[in-house]
Amino acid sequence: MYISETSIRVRYSETDQMGYVYYGNYSAYYEVGRAEAMRQLGMTYRQMEEKGVMMPIASLHVKYIRPAYYDDLLTVRTIVKEFPKSRMHFFYEVYNEKEKLINQGETVLAFVDMKTGRPCSAPQWFVEALREKWPATKG
Repeated sequence: MYISETSIRVRYSETDQMGYVYYGNYSAYYEVGRAEAMRQLGMTYRQMEEKGVMMPIASLHVKYIRPAYYDDLLTVRTIVKEFPKSRMHFFYEVYNEKEKLINQGETVLAFVDMKTGRPCSAPQWFVEALREKWPATKG
């Protein structure tokens, strides 16, 4: 299992009239967590695209548990539980400053060859970068 954590401060513009983080912003928080998790693996979406692979979202699931508020410092935990094949599952846990779980989510991204527009297998270099960070495969 690969786990990455990223902190995000809630901006005023991300809240609704009730003072809660607007529900649609959680998918953006997931994207930040996912991009930072990939950066910690030593790659970016831009680099993947330069190598001819894009990763569009195939599905999104969100579970709201508690609200977040303006100026909260959130921790987005991004979790990869299995090595990708042609799709990659990312799981998310969002915690507030009191370390209370406030939100959970999952996205599934597909690997797509940019030249053909067709699904493809996860690139071997991507899987190897993930394998290097996977605790069970070290040593």
